[in-house]
Amino acid sequence: MQLTSIIIPTYNGLSLLRACVASIRKHTAVPYEIIVVDNGSTDGTLAYCRRMKLKLVAMPVNVGFPAACNYGLRFASGDVLMLLNNDTIVTPNWLPNLLNCLNSAEDVGMVGPMTNYASGKQKIREKFTTTMKMAKKYNHVNPARWQQTDRLVGVCMLFTRELFEKVGLMDERFSPGHFEDDDLCYRVRLAGYRLLIAGDCFIYHRGSVSYRKQGRQKLKRLVKRNRQKFIDKWGVDPHRFI
Repeated sequence: MQLTSIIIPTYNGLSLLRACVASIRKHTAVPYEIIVVDNGSTDGTLAYCRRMKLKLVAMPVNVGFPAACNYGLRFASGDVLMLLNNDTIVTPNWLPNLLNCLNSAEDVGMVGPMTNYASGKQKIREKFTTTMKMAKKYNHVNPARWQQTDRLVGVCMLFTRELFEKVGLMDERFSPGHFEDDDLCYRVRLAGYRLLIAGDCFIYHRGSVSYRKQGRQKLKRLVKRNRQKFIDKWGVDPHRFI
């Protein structure tokens, strides 16, 4: 059976990480490993990871989200790789349903779940109630709810090692973050693969916790700058894929 390496970058988000890891351990019955990439946290994250016997990559400073993901990918041993935000809560049957979608056809390159906080097609349309109520509604195997898309949000991205070896690491020019997920999705599609939203999988996402700490104006400048970097690189506006 496939081993899934779940890579979780984090920076001073111990309470979020605790909840995320607890949900993975509670709701994941298929083989997996958790790799925490810590970006120089000072809130006890390292001690927690060691106590919980998590695979840990400890950076001395905050290298940003794309670089943290890349360090985690380099240390992963799984056949399947996942990039997962630390402010997520996973739910019953989440990973089997995502794997089922990923393995449905050879040209499926990457898949992602439905969630309550995201831009684009992955955001649920109805009012969010509770994580478990949403999971009870969504997390029943149903290929009819899968849909092809031009982009997946970086909240949770699942792909094979074979794909990773073809398209490579995240582009660190987008550090500290924003549009690195759009860039990866674009490269996956250029390599001839499809992106699918697994409409039969819901996970909870608190949303933009790290970026909110920077302040609204600083965040707006970062988004504008990285959007332009994407346009300069590819000659296309990433907003056309939302």
